[in-house]
Amino acid sequence: MDPFVVIAVLAVVALAVFVIAKTAIVVPQQAAYVVETLGRYSRTLQAGFHILMPFVDRVAYRHELKEQTIDIAEQVCITRDNVQVGVDGVLYLQVLDPRQASYGVVNYGFAISQLAQTTLRSEVGKIDLDRTFEERGAINSALVTELDKASGAWGVKVLRYEIKKIMPSHETLEAMEKQMRAEREKRAVILTSEGERDAQINAAEGQKQRVIKESEATRQLQINEAEGQAQAILAVANATAEGLRNIAEALRLPGGEDAMRLRVAEQYVSQLGNLAKAGNTFVIPANLSDVASMLTLATTLVKGAGGAPAAR
Repeated sequence: MDPFVVIAVLAVVALAVFVIAKTAIVVPQQAAYVVETLGRYSRTLQAGFHILMPFVDRVAYRHELKEQTIDIAEQVCITRDNVQVGVDGVLYLQVLDPRQASYGVVNYGFAISQLAQTTLRSEVGKIDLDRTFEERGAINSALVTELDKASGAWGVKVLRYEIKKIMPSHETLEAMEKQMRAEREKRAVILTSEGERDAQINAAEGQKQRVIKESEATRQLQINEAEGQAQAILAVANATAEGLRNIAEALRLPGGEDAMRLRVAEQYVSQLGNLAKAGNTFVIPANLSDVASMLTLATTLVKGAGGAPAAR
């Protein structure tokens, strides 16, 4: 066979393979290819097998539709109270419109990272150093809102931003350590003084309760003693009244008055004998001989005590 023919056949085969390789395109899942025809945008190829027009169509841009991450390099930010801190983070985004991502900006990843850095400096400059550690969530949300406004024209959706670390300078860290140490010492002094105050209050309250309990016990004791004395006096009075009623009842019986006179006379004579034994000198009643009148008086008193009480 003529060598020139062989070379021609091989050239044709190579050209065919080259054309097929350039025209047959397989787009992976979660990817999109932007095709240009003679230098102008033609269409966007989704996942699957596609055939391009040889020497006319070409794949100009290839985009991943999956969520992407971009590391935001550490940069120096100045807080509202003029403290320098180093802040870095990570940005999460997703391509929603491959055409806009291709023609809206030269490099959407670089553009968004630069915008994230400038926006981060602006947000950190609005708050004091102490609040930067507490307001991470607010800073992240503010960055996502601002970045999403700009990235919409680029066909990109900013999903979220996360601050990885906030690192103050060495001098600032030393000052913060001194401040925290002073705050801890201050809290310790306050807690000690509050503990002593509470102990004194508790002791005073206990003393107060003890005095109150003692006074209540003393009062109750006095009340009990008074009630006991009253009950004793009442019992004596009731017994005396009962005895007088019994005597009065006995006087109404036949021979009762004679028995009473005899008993009174015996007591009268007995008491005179006791007076005589008590000392060398004693007083003799003037009406010693009038025993009958005394008996009559005693009988009258006993009858009066045994009767009904006089009306008031």
